Amino acid sequence: MKRSTDSMISRRRFLGGAAGAAAAFTIVPRQVLGGVGFTPPSEQPTRAVIGCGGMGTGHIKSINTEARLLAVCDVDEAHLSAGVKNAQAGGNADVKGYKDWREVIDRADIDIIHIPTPPHWHALMSIAAAQAGKDIWCEKPMSRTIYEGEKVVEAVQRNGRIFRLNTWFRFEGGFYGMKTAVKPIKKLVQSGMLGWPLTVTLNSFTGFAWKLGTWSGKTNLQPQPVPAGLDYDMWLGPAPYKPYHPHRVHQSFRGYWDYDGGGLGDMGQHYLDPTQYLLDKDNESPISVEVDTPPQHYDAVIPWRRVELKYADGCKIVLDGEDREKEAPFISGPGGKVYPGMRTDPVDLVKKLEAFPEPEPQMTRFLEAVKTRKKFALNEQNGHRSATLINMSKIAVQLGRSLNFDPVKQRFVDDEEANRLVQQPMRGPWHL
Repeated sequence: MKRSTDSMISRRRFLGGAAGAAAAFTIVPRQVLGGVGFTPPSEQPTRAVIGCGGMGTGHIKSINTEARLLAVCDVDEAHLSAGVKNAQAGGNADVKGYKDWREVIDRADIDIIHIPTPPHWHALMSIAAAQAGKDIWCEKPMSRTIYEGEKVVEAVQRNGRIFRLNTWFRFEGGFYGMKTAVKPIKKLVQSGMLGWPLTVTLNSFTGFAWKLGTWSGKTNLQPQPVPAGLDYDMWLGPAPYKPYHPHRVHQSFRGYWDYDGGGLGDMGQHYLDPTQYLLDKDNESPISVEVDTPPQHYDAVIPWRRVELKYADGCKIVLDGEDREKEAPFISGPGGKVYPGMRTDPVDLVKKLEAFPEPEPQMTRFLEAVKTRKKFALNEQNGHRSATLINMSKIAVQLGRSLNFDPVKQRFVDDEEANRLVQQPMRGPWHL
């Protein structure tokens, strides 16, 4: 029998009230503690994937496949059917499909929740999963607003969960135009040979394409009938109601402020999280954001030209959307520069690195983090800080002006209009 949204909302622990008291208890996964329903450590952990579209397909087929897939969920019947088939083809014969993600969260036999949905759902689902005792593998960006990110951090830590954000460049893989993993770049910065403060420039010449045209919205959308099989009201969820148009949903949703932030929302955490790590800024935020952008549409994201984030110590991150700085190094400081392909000036910087210690090791295996209850390398805390870089920039672009930011309070200084975008209302009955 179909449960009404309102009645289900009232029963969810993440909505507060009596939930707050219940959530104060740390919930340990069943593979860690014994008792009723205890699963021996030798047994395979289990997972579910909420969202079976583009990124969801990857989560079903190739992400965290050491865990057994028990459930997939999507509000689009076509996506859900494909998700079930993909799961079964991958050897998960007993996988079950759902249209309501809350039914997935309610299953006691699922250990890990994957959330490859549009970003306007990330916080609600992450918090619900944390309060239900699940560990979480969430897509980027971590949250659509700064406030939502704060609430995810609170819920994950209060409930003793393991949280992983799905970008990996701070600990593995070639970092775009640098043609190397991040580790030697981190080591070079850590050595002090580049001096301080540092400026990082992200544009296509340093290897970072912002995809501003690809993820732009359309300003002339005309209402269209909702296709059969799509629960559009549930797809919108906490986002403001807007008439259906196919460009709003699925692969092109990133072009609209209600759901994401264009190319900045799409690529930002991939680019900015490793940059934050390189600069040793995992526990702080910038004090200002300066922007150069044409006037933005109230609904659709329009390509911006430049964003500059500045920290209290003078370090800067430049997002060069127009590729103005054709000769800019990736990192520059008073003692040296690093160019794409790990070219340096002076040229012997990399060779001199042999004398310096390696960066601290990181926990980079998610299931090991789940088993040992040690924080994953990219977790709710540092992930929130790098998502804040994105969300600060989005707000400045959306408003079309530069802003000052308090990195401790994580609010804009003396700017009510900007702070209304930090904590945006959700469409009822959804709320944090």
